[in-house]
Amino acid sequence: MKSISAKQGWLALSPLLVFLTVYLVSSAVASEFGKVPVSMAFLVAAVYAVLITKGKLSERIERFSEGAGDRNILTMIWIFILAGAFAGTAKEMGAIDATVAATLHVVPSKLIFAGLFIASCFISMSIGTSVGTIVALVPLATEMAPNCGMSEAYMAAIIVGGAFFGDNLSFISDTTIAATKVMGCQMRDKFRANIRIVLPAVLIVTAIYMVQGWNVDISNVGSLREWYKILPYLLVIVLALFGTNVSLVLTIGILANAVIGWCCGSFGWVGWMESAGRGIAGMSDLIIVTLLAGGLMGLIRHSGGLDFIIDRLTRHANSKRKAQLSIAALVSLADLCTANNTIAIITTGSIAREISDRFGLDPKRTASLLDTFSCFVQGIIPYGAQLLIAAGLAGISSAAIIPHLYYPFLLGLSALIAIFISKK
Repeated sequence: MKSISAKQGWLALSPLLVFLTVYLVSSAVASEFGKVPVSMAFLVAAVYAVLITKGKLSERIERFSEGAGDRNILTMIWIFILAGAFAGTAKEMGAIDATVAATLHVVPSKLIFAGLFIASCFISMSIGTSVGTIVALVPLATEMAPNCGMSEAYMAAIIVGGAFFGDNLSFISDTTIAATKVMGCQMRDKFRANIRIVLPAVLIVTAIYMVQGWNVDISNVGSLREWYKILPYLLVIVLALFGTNVSLVLTIGILANAVIGWCCGSFGWVGWMESAGRGIAGMSDLIIVTLLAGGLMGLIRHSGGLDFIIDRLTRHANSKRKAQLSIAALVSLADLCTANNTIAIITTGSIAREISDRFGLDPKRTASLLDTFSCFVQGIIPYGAQLLIAAGLAGISSAAIIPHLYYPFLLGLSALIAIFISKK
C-alpha cells in the first residue's frame, strides 16, 4: 500500500463527497429524496474527478474508461441486459400475472410478506446470488402490491432484504468465497460464525413482516388457471440451484418465455422482440449509472483514495474490539467507494488479514465481518447494483426502496452488537 499524504488522500476521495453532496442536497431542494437521477449526480462527480486527477486529459479520460470497462462492470451490464429482456418478455407473455395469481392462491394472506421474505432468503441461499434472486422475484412481488395494499418500494424491499441473506451466507456466493479465500478459512467455519450474527436479524424481520401482514386480506384472490406460464420462473430458479451461470440461466429463461408465449398466443416473433427490447431499454439508466460509477471509482483508486482511507482506519487500533471495528469500517468504506461487495472484500482482504494476525482474531470471525459489513453497506446504497436493478424492474427510484429495507439495517446493527459483546 503506497503512502498518501492527508491532502492527497482527501482530494482523491473528494469525488465521492461531491457525488453524495449533489445527490443529497439536490434531493433536499426537490423536497423528495431520490427524485434527482443518480446518473446525473454521478456525471457531475465523474467530471469533477477527471478534472482533479493528475496527468494529461487524454490519460485521465483513459483511466476513467478503464474503470468503466472493468471486467466485473461489463459482466454485470451483460446480466442487466439479459435480466431486462427476461423481465420484459415474461411480463408480455403473462408470466408475472400468472405467478402472482398462483402465489396469492396458495400462500395465506396473513403470511404473504413473511412468506416472500423467507422465499427470497431460501432462493438466494441456494443460488448464491442476490442479483439473480432480485431478477426472479422483484417483478412478482411488485405486481402483488395493489392486492396487498402496499407500495412497490415496500414489496421490492422485502425481496432485496432476503436476497442479501443468501449473498452473505451461501456457500456458492462470490462474497463468501472471496472472504474465506482472503482469510484462509473453511466455508463451513465461516458459515457457523456468520449465522450467529445474522439469525437475530432474520427472526426479527420475519416477525415484523408477520405483524405487518396480519391485517392483509386477499382472500379468494388468484388462481392456478394459467400455471404453465410460471414455468420460466421455475426453470430459472432450478437452473440457478444447480449452479448454472446466471447469464446462461437468463438466456434460457428468455427462450422459454418465447416458446410459451408463441404457443399460447401472447405474442409472435415481432412481439417477442419488441417486449425484449422494452425490457432492455428499461435497464438503460442502470447501465449508465454502472458505467459512471465504475469510471469514478477507478479514478479514486488510481489517485490513492482507497489506500489513504485504509491507512487512516487502521493506525489507531489497539485492542481486539477496535481491530474488529477497523475491519468493519474498512470494508464498509471500500464498498461505499466501489459499490461492489466482492471487490470491497478482495481490495481490503490483505489488510484485514494483517490486522487479524496482529491482534489474534479468529480468521473465520474476520471473514464473517468482511462479508457481513460489505453486504450491509451494499444493501443500503442507492447506487449499488442490487438496489438499482430492483428499482429498474419495479419502475421506481432506488432511493424509494431504502426506507423499507429492514433486513440490511438490522444486519448491520446485529453485526455491531456482535462485535461489542464478543470476548474474542
